[in-house]
Amino acid sequence: MPRNLDLTALRSFVAVAEAGGVTRAAGLLNVTQSAVSMQLKRLEESLDTRLLERAGRGVGLTGAGEQLLSHARRLLEINDDIYRRLTSKDFEGEITLGVPHDVVYPTIPGVLRRFAIEFPKMKVHLLSSFTKGLKEQFRRGEADVILTTEDSREGGGETLALKRLAWVGAPDGQAWRARPLRLAFERNCIFRPGVQRRLDEAGIPWEMAVDSNASRSIDATVSADLAVSARLEGTEAAYLERIDHGRSLPELKEVQINLYVADQGHGPAAAGLADMIRSAFASS
Repeated sequence: MPRNLDLTALRSFVAVAEAGGVTRAAGLLNVTQSAVSMQLKRLEESLDTRLLERAGRGVGLTGAGEQLLSHARRLLEINDDIYRRLTSKDFEGEITLGVPHDVVYPTIPGVLRRFAIEFPKMKVHLLSSFTKGLKEQFRRGEADVILTTEDSREGGGETLALKRLAWVGAPDGQAWRARPLRLAFERNCIFRPGVQRRLDEAGIPWEMAVDSNASRSIDATVSADLAVSARLEGTEAAYLERIDHGRSLPELKEVQINLYVADQGHGPAAAGLADMIRSAFASS
């Protein structure tokens, strides 16, 4: 007799596998951790096999879990496509989302995937720029939703997270020991003046090693161990690492990640996108 898989449990399984833990998956699915755990338990019982195993603070896939994951994704894609085609509210058009390039990863790709499922006829135009430029575009009505990284928020803004700036350099690099300290920041980087001020207050001489507004030029200089920079904790690229400077460099400030949504725009689509961003940062 054929048996049916529980799609809700499969969705929880895929979310846990992709998020690396039950807590993050629960936040992405907007359900409780206990609900996710119960669904996973039922799924394992129905298949009579272990799918997940603890791996440090997170979870990993067993061999059976790895085998199930690709099938589960395909099943959910088919389910979501059917549901979308038959129940679409027909929101059509384009929505513009502005995000500073240093907070695009790891949160925004998942938000864009979820938005594409729930609003299939809406196109998202992603602007990746500096906070100052994004706020100017938002004021001119050229962006519907923006994220910013700043010391405080303006009226109408909503703080989603606080993240501390951390010194970053090349893996096993030594550039942080040099004096004057060589810095690499984009010209319009909102963190640049504050970092320079903290070095001045600490009596540490510094100089700019590169003068560019190209992020790749900055990262190339830092990863070559020719300079250091600062990034929000958790957003540094794989080819950079936080510097264990042992108090040889000053501690840096906390920065707000703020959300702004235009008063007039795409209604439910903009509101839905904003809710997805809130949920993603709440679970990160």
